[in-house]
Amino acid sequence: MSGVVRSISTFRQAFDDMGHNVFIFAQKAAKYQDDEPFIFRYPAVEVPWANAYAFPVPFSSSIDDTIPCLKLDVIHSHHPFLLGETAARKADTLRLPLVFTFHTRYDEYTHYVPFSQGLTKQIAERWIGNYLEKCQHIITPSDSIKELLIDNGIEGDITTIPTGIVLKPFREADGESVRKSQGWGSDTVLISVGRLAKEKSFDTLLEAAAIVMRDHPNLRLAIIGGGLEERSLKKIAQELGIANRVDFVGSVPYEEVPNYLKAADIFCFASTTETQGLVTMEAMAAGLPIVAVDATGTHDAVTDGKEGLLTENNSAALAEAINQVVDNQELREQLISGGAARLESFDIDNQAKRMLDVYDQAIAAKQANRYITVRD
Repeated sequence: MSGVVRSISTFRQAFDDMGHNVFIFAQKAAKYQDDEPFIFRYPAVEVPWANAYAFPVPFSSSIDDTIPCLKLDVIHSHHPFLLGETAARKADTLRLPLVFTFHTRYDEYTHYVPFSQGLTKQIAERWIGNYLEKCQHIITPSDSIKELLIDNGIEGDITTIPTGIVLKPFREADGESVRKSQGWGSDTVLISVGRLAKEKSFDTLLEAAAIVMRDHPNLRLAIIGGGLEERSLKKIAQELGIANRVDFVGSVPYEEVPNYLKAADIFCFASTTETQGLVTMEAMAAGLPIVAVDATGTHDAVTDGKEGLLTENNSAALAEAINQVVDNQELREQLISGGAARLESFDIDNQAKRMLDVYDQAIAAKQANRYITVRD
């Protein structure tokens, strides 16, 4: 459902393969049944306008009774609010180290709160700062986010560990079946993946695609994902005159994503709010050249001119770069080759071993009573 969920799931599987026990604590999700062991669910309230998300009620007597019996070594939190606060309380009560992954630039999401944006950002920043001071170690998915935290006065143990990728499903994906089912034939297919939300800037991508399509009658854009902005984006495609050449595929099961990526020719991305660019790395794993807006997260995964082309944050610049890759087969092959070479550093086994080292460091920090500090 999200990059955070994929990160947790991918690391958990790697840890399981290494012989470790991982217990997941999350909110309940409507119409979803867990088929994996050791997942504990807190009650949650469904929010109709939040696109299938639910707000957790962070109290459960059965979980309270269970946690001490699990003999945990580390608590790893992936969100600073609600259940994140529960994680911090449990870590304090059980005298366990708290590790936190800073997955999201939370200041970029305050537009979802119907209050003063300035005040909301101030409250969020203060809350997050207070939360970080409860932690022994912070994980950042990219060096850009690590530098951002340091620039904002965060001091202590901070380690960059990208979410690893299991490469095999992407390398062995069946793209032909998707091309056939979608009716793409011999068209050149641009593809993008993500929630249809304002911060993902799909409107910029649609405008860029419209420019490129003027000179390329056999070009299509496929967008994988669902979200609150779907109706608005379809209206934009209609106004741009490209609605019949844009496929809003919707959400697909994660195990199907490699097939869709493999079916396409070029991966395009306009988001400026990524902390890692996980989907960009997945596109490289499927053998696609990248064209994207140069922004945090994305430029940690892609070096301009090596694995892809990075552009200024506007539709004209993005369109110009897409045109270059569409028209130049040699450039496409060069970028694909660069992506293949880059991928080895994202292998999940390597990243999981680094995460285990962080857990050892966090255990030592807790024993020494060391915490993250926030400098004013």
